[in-house]
Order: sequence, then structure tokens, then C-alpha cells
Amino acid sequence: MKKQTSVKIFENKKVRSLWDLEQEKWYFSIVDAIAVLTDSIDSTAYWRKLKQRLKEEGNETVTNCHGLKMQAPDGKMRMTDVADTEQLFRLVQSIPSPKAEPFKLWLAKVAAERLDEMQDPELSIDRALEQYLKLGYSENWINQRLKSIEIRKELTDEWKKRGMKEGTQFATLTDIITKSWSDKTTKEYKILKGLKKENLRDNMTNTELILNMLAEASTKDISQAVSPKNFSENKKVAKQGGNVAKVARRELEAKTGKKVVTALSAKTALFKNL
Repeated sequence: MKKQTSVKIFENKKVRSLWDLEQEKWYFSIVDAIAVLTDSIDSTAYWRKLKQRLKEEGNETVTNCHGLKMQAPDGKMRMTDVADTEQLFRLVQSIPSPKAEPFKLWLAKVAAERLDEMQDPELSIDRALEQYLKLGYSENWINQRLKSIEIRKELTDEWKKRGMKEGTQFATLTDIITKSWSDKTTKEYKILKGLKKENLRDNMTNTELILNMLAEASTKDISQAVSPKNFSENKKVAKQGGNVAKVARRELEAKTGKKVVTALSAKTALFKNL
């Protein structure tokens, strides 16, 4: 399955999604949809009980649902049950929720928008901008974030070209880059910012985002120059790319007397000072 990962927003809550390029359809995380519809503290347990009940009733929809790897809160790719748009429509009918009808309308809109974006790719950028604005981010920060997404995509395309695998290898290489430029692993970085399920990049300051972009862009450029042959060589390149941004970070800190990597979150204290 050729797929593109995405995160969709419904009432300011994230729903992990995958676009299947071959089948031209969306797959949505079922537990994320349940969390949106029920405000359940443990959407996984809710889905487990619902799935058992529906199977006992002979429900074909739940039988046809399958698992795909999606990014978990810890940043790793983990298997999670997913449903395509039609399946999710049917599952929503089994979940008592006042949000059911608005959620169905949202699903239909997401499906239609993807078809529009295939005809005009610029629409995807406009919609990403709109989603971040709805979440309370500033336009200045959003411009940086959208650029970081572009740079990240270029890097992961380069990794794929070198035979690296999505999931564990991508996560390891990313962790090396982050540790090299920030002196913190991704997990340590998220702990510093008080994050749990939130995306780290969505909570970086402008300066942090810029340095992270420099690290990832440098890694891609070095990789293209030296053509690493295996995972071990790619890890060395990731460290070299991160070190480029580390030099810039240290020089900036020396000039300003302030640390770049801080507990500031882009959605809280940071925006008050922009």
C-alpha cells in the first residue's frame, strides 16, 4: 500500500489518517474517532468493548476493519485499527454521541477535499494553514511549520531512496538528528515541554523549528553528497546533519545569553510574546 500520513482536525481534536494512493481512499484511526465522539478517557478500551459487541452481533463492518501502522504518542509507528470513510460512517451509527452527525459531515468533507487537492495540490497547503489557524497558532509560526513539513518530506524521501524503512529506522534516525542539534532525545525534548500525545514540532518555537529544519535539510544534503549504503552509514549522516544545526544553536546562545531549547510551547506562552 502506497500511503501518505496526515492528521485531520475535528473540533480542535486530532484524528490520525492515512491516504492510500493506490485505492484513493482515506483510512482513519478508530480510537481517535472514538475519542472525538465520546470524550472517553480510554478510547482503546471503549473500542475493544464495542468491537467485541459488534462481532457478537455479526457486524460485517468491524470484521472488515484492519490495522495499519500510525505514529503513536511516543513518536513510534505502531499498529492501530483503522476504517475507511464508509466503514467509519457505519461504526459511528453504533456510538451514541451528540457529535455523530457533525462528525459524519466532517468525514464527507474530508473525502471531498482530498479529491479537490489531487486536482490542485496548492489546496492542501491552504487547508493545512486553515487547520493551524483554528488551533490558535500565529501566521508567522505557521509559515515556519509548513516549511518544516516540506523539508521533512524531502528528508524522508531521501531515506526511502537509501533503503531506510518507515517506523523504527525513521524514528531512530530522527532521534539522532534531534539529539545531535538539541542535546536532547525526542522523548527528553517532549518531557521538557510537558508534552504527552502532542506533536513535538507543533510545540517548537520559531527558533527551534528553524534549527530543526536546518538539521534535517543538512542531513538530506549530506546524504545526497555521500550516498550512505546502509543503516549504519545513514546514522552517521544523521549525526553530521544534526551537528550543523548544533553549531548554529551554540553560536546563537553565546550571542544572546539565552537557551534555544526551552519549555516554551508554541501554543501557550510563546504566542503571547509574538
